[in-house]
Amino acid sequence: MLRAGSPFNSLQLGEFMRLIVAGGGTGGHLFPGITVASELMQRVPDARVLFVGTSRLLDQQALADRGFELATLSCGGIKGMSSLARFHSLLQLPGAVMVARRILRGFRPDLVFSVGGYVTGPVVLAARLLGVPVCIHEQNSVPGMANRYAARLADRVCISLPCAPPLPVGKTVQTGNPVRQEILLAGRQEQQPKIRATLLVLGGSQGAHRVNMLMMEAMEMLATARENLQVIHQTGTDDQEMVAQCYQRLGVQADVVAFVLNMAGVYAKASLAVSRAGATTLAELAVMGVPALLIPYPYAADNHQATNAAYYAAGGGCLVLPESGLTGEILARSISQHLQNHEELHTMAANMKAMAMSDACERIVDECLALVHRRGRLFSS
Repeated sequence: MLRAGSPFNSLQLGEFMRLIVAGGGTGGHLFPGITVASELMQRVPDARVLFVGTSRLLDQQALADRGFELATLSCGGIKGMSSLARFHSLLQLPGAVMVARRILRGFRPDLVFSVGGYVTGPVVLAARLLGVPVCIHEQNSVPGMANRYAARLADRVCISLPCAPPLPVGKTVQTGNPVRQEILLAGRQEQQPKIRATLLVLGGSQGAHRVNMLMMEAMEMLATARENLQVIHQTGTDDQEMVAQCYQRLGVQADVVAFVLNMAGVYAKASLAVSRAGATTLAELAVMGVPALLIPYPYAADNHQATNAAYYAAGGGCLVLPESGLTGEILARSISQHLQNHEELHTMAANMKAMAMSDACERIVDECLALVHRRGRLFSS
């Protein structure tokens, strides 16, 4: 079914449509792609979706039991790598493009939707060579290298936040960042008053060791001050046991997990988040109206997490705590001050909610369907 108000309510695509979603390697890349693919399958009968991603376990776990087909591509990064690693990645590139071209010819997509990551370049280039329409989505405020190059080849560029440097003006539209359906639904529900303050700690899909260590230092002080709070802490695999033991020793009620599967559930419980500043996490926090203390990852490409965080902080929904110079004592003091100031916390939550673009997924799917409508079906049934 096509959504109410869509310019393509009368769009005839036949009985099916084939979409390739290219990208992966992190939750920030995968989840927007999953959300867009799910929306497309709701709106186009019998649509088929093929994800072309990495062989990493995260990709396999995130896509399991969702009804999507999956192909993997071997290629590496260039930016931020050693000279030897860059040379190896460049040697892989021609072969990766050839493999991507075979995948496209076999699947016969009507559209390639790219969400960023190492595999983006070869898939987008192969699509361009075959004349397949391409729509890319940039989650961050500073475009990654793959998307900067892909934008030159793409037919449409969707962005979550204003970008610097800007992507091609004539084909760029700000849509927001797609948020998973279960989180959208949770965000629309009236939040129940929280009997006890709950602190949510997020380090991204793979965890963040430095955030984990800062929180352990902070909890030493918060526990001593007998702050009445409970904690949900997503640690990543490596630190889970260490963090769990620390909370247990301090007598703090904490749910410590390597990876959160039910994000909607934990967002609904959270009074305040301590988090990295990945674009997808920020979009989800905004939809749920969860105020945050943001610790941007200082080694992110082009320092894009700091720019992401600054955007939301300017809207009054977050406070940015740069990792450089941050101590457990400073973090503990900020957590305590925010949790005790209920009026400020309420204002921050409202500000965060006001920055949400809850219809981002629908906007992106509209753009994708418009491309297919204009270009027509490339491959025969």
